[in-house]
Amino acid sequence: MVPELSIVIPVYNEGENIAPLYREVTDALVALGRPYEVIVVDDGSTDDSFARLRQVHQQDPRWRIIRFRRNFGQAAGFAAGFAAARGQVVVTLDADLQNDPRDIGKLLDKLTEGYDIVSGWRTERKEPFLSRRLPSMTANRMISGATRVSLHDYGCSLKAYRSEVVKGIRLYGELHRFIPALASWMGVRVAEVPVNDRQRRFGKSKYGISRTLRVFLDLITVRFMLSYSTRPLHVFGGLGLLSFAAGLLIGLYLTFVKLALGQDIGTRPLLLLAVLLVILGVQMVSMGLLAEMITRTYHEAQDKPIYVIREQLDGDE
Repeated sequence: MVPELSIVIPVYNEGENIAPLYREVTDALVALGRPYEVIVVDDGSTDDSFARLRQVHQQDPRWRIIRFRRNFGQAAGFAAGFAAARGQVVVTLDADLQNDPRDIGKLLDKLTEGYDIVSGWRTERKEPFLSRRLPSMTANRMISGATRVSLHDYGCSLKAYRSEVVKGIRLYGELHRFIPALASWMGVRVAEVPVNDRQRRFGKSKYGISRTLRVFLDLITVRFMLSYSTRPLHVFGGLGLLSFAAGLLIGLYLTFVKLALGQDIGTRPLLLLAVLLVILGVQMVSMGLLAEMITRTYHEAQDKPIYVIREQLDGDE
């Protein structure tokens, strides 16, 4: 039977959480009454996580296990799970049991209202304020402002997606938290649902305050991909023309000073600045042209479309 739901769960050193995770997820999904599969991606765990997952698979073949050779990161775990998913709806979940599997039903109900992505919103988080909640709040505001996809809780792994949304996204680095933003170019409808947040019972968190810096760097990548991935010359060329124009204006001013006023300009730092701005402008425009060629090669070599069709009516339909 082809599953209707695919649950994707990355795991890294969560051995003590495997048994309760299996019980809670199974109870929640059985109560929904829909055909499902659970895809667990062991991201190179060094504890007994895989051994326990093997036992779960032998007990329940609906739990499919993918094991990485080493730790590749959560984004890679999600990407492998998305590629293996067969369901019409893909739900992502953390393995640390801080997400409540009983909230999956809420996300699915919201999805049936015509949304493409439904994200969990941990309204009452249990983590420490300074090390977890404050960096998360800062990151959420930065991401929402830069991507124009407003969510209160980008960091919540409990999300539901229509399959065609995640199948069209390629994840690299730490871009998994930006999936709603990356999918926004398709014209998706995104909603949020308040979900329960629980204290971690076993193991320790893999995240800290240093994550905020990585989020900021990834945000620059996402912003560029959303706005200029198919027209890089617009950003590089625009900056180059501004730099060239500024250098040219300074050069014209120095020329006037030299010819009209008879002043020496050879030792002026302003002359070096003018030359630097002109050279920088030429380099930026050249970089933009190279980026345009790379972009065209990327799309044409893979026959990658620059649009996504929601539905199509033909003939008598």
